[in-house]
Amino acid sequence: MSIRYRDRVHAGQMLALRLLTYAGRPNTIVLALPRGGVPVGHEVARTLGLPLDVFVVRKIGVPDQPELAMGAIASGGAIARNEEVIRALGIDDAEFQRQARREAREVVRREQAYRDGLPPPDVADKTVLLVDDGLATGSTMKAAVRALRQMGPARIIVAVPVAAAPTCDDLAIEADECLCDQVPEPFRAVGLWYDDFSQTTDEEVRELLARSRGTHALDPTSS
Repeated sequence: MSIRYRDRVHAGQMLALRLLTYAGRPNTIVLALPRGGVPVGHEVARTLGLPLDVFVVRKIGVPDQPELAMGAIASGGAIARNEEVIRALGIDDAEFQRQARREAREVVRREQAYRDGLPPPDVADKTVLLVDDGLATGSTMKAAVRALRQMGPARIIVAVPVAAAPTCDDLAIEADECLCDQVPEPFRAVGLWYDDFSQTTDEEVRELLARSRGTHALDPTSS
């Protein structure tokens, strides 16, 4: 039987219970997709005793059709190309790179806003718990997995409180594992499974990241 989460904090607490096998593991990090994934990821990281950071992803839209993704760019500069869309629309490399540079500037801006100038986390050879507040179509998460894969992690585990069942299945193929706390039927929308699904602010993201950094600064074994 499916339940409704009180808010993203409650959702993160419930999700963390499904991830206890990762508690305190070395070379393991929680990356949250901002902004809504950060309160969820913070609870997961706090419960499991793991470091938390954000993984900023921006869609690279087709010129004149910005909602149609021909790729994505993420924290650290990793780029994932959607070759099917690129070929179908005859987009040349110069145009792709032009659009990618524009979105790269927005990734950098958001990273600076959230990280206070700290560099992106080093995920090479680490297990990454990639967290968001839910999955509907999963397009952003899929782009995140593809971009993150280029940064050399040992494993990518997508972890969300609630998702549409077909999307959870798709991400299980894209990532090494996809753990969805709930896959209600009918699904309809992520927000329907929260009593409070109000927008997470940039300031809340910064505060949660700072709190997590402070915790792990006191523990030299946490990374």
